Amino acid sequence: MARFTLRSLAVIGALLLGGCGLLPEQIDETAGWNAQRLYSEAKNYMAEGSYEQAIKLFEKLEARYPYGPHAQQAQIEVAYAHYKSNEAPLAIAAADRFIKLHPNHPNADYVYYLKGLATFNEDLGLLAGLSNQDLSERDPKGAQESFDTFGQLVSRFPTSRYADDARQRMQYLVNSLAAHEVHVARYYYRRGAYVAAINRAQAALKTYPNAPATEEALFMLVKSYDTLGMTDLRDDADRVMRKNFPNSVYLGGGPKDTRPWWQLW
Repeated sequence: MARFTLRSLAVIGALLLGGCGLLPEQIDETAGWNAQRLYSEAKNYMAEGSYEQAIKLFEKLEARYPYGPHAQQAQIEVAYAHYKSNEAPLAIAAADRFIKLHPNHPNADYVYYLKGLATFNEDLGLLAGLSNQDLSERDPKGAQESFDTFGQLVSRFPTSRYADDARQRMQYLVNSLAAHEVHVARYYYRRGAYVAAINRAQAALKTYPNAPATEEALFMLVKSYDTLGMTDLRDDADRVMRKNFPNSVYLGGGPKDTRPWWQLW
């Protein structure tokens, strides 16, 4: 009986092994392609908007021809494809990898620019869209990272074709970062945390002295000092505000804010 069982198992095993040969094999149609063809086909996918397929071919190209003339360009294309696919973290990771491997590449300025864009344009998400939330009302980490990246581009490549646009975006980001401090100061004021409101308003004034948000930052100082009964500091802040913003809407008391303290925007 034992012999019959062993023989039966052997026959079943042979049948199973033989059956495996009947299954279709995974055939890589790109197996015989050279670097030029891989690159061309990937670019065709990019033109069609098929970014996932393009990324696969670019990655194959780099794996098979890591020292060829197309490998470095393929790395850049992968970063761009992730960016176009709204995959900001993957785009940033691909850009960081390229910068680390090829800091002196002729197109390094473009990669810095692409990384800055990926952070700058990172999706706000559904809730932000429904609430009309702008960049200044978000966690400032992404804005700061984008600012730093554009700053590296401008510092390292001041004559780059991307430098002027990077400078404009940096100015926007500075304004947004300053506005964020004022948003937080306003939040603390509504909650009754006047000292915290003063600290955030002062941070906006010290860190971003030329940003448009400094007007409201001064107003928050005046209101907070007044509420705390700190008349000397209130008067000082009021003088500075009247000197720098003589026609400010806030001098008439400012727009009324009827939102509850827990609402951030």
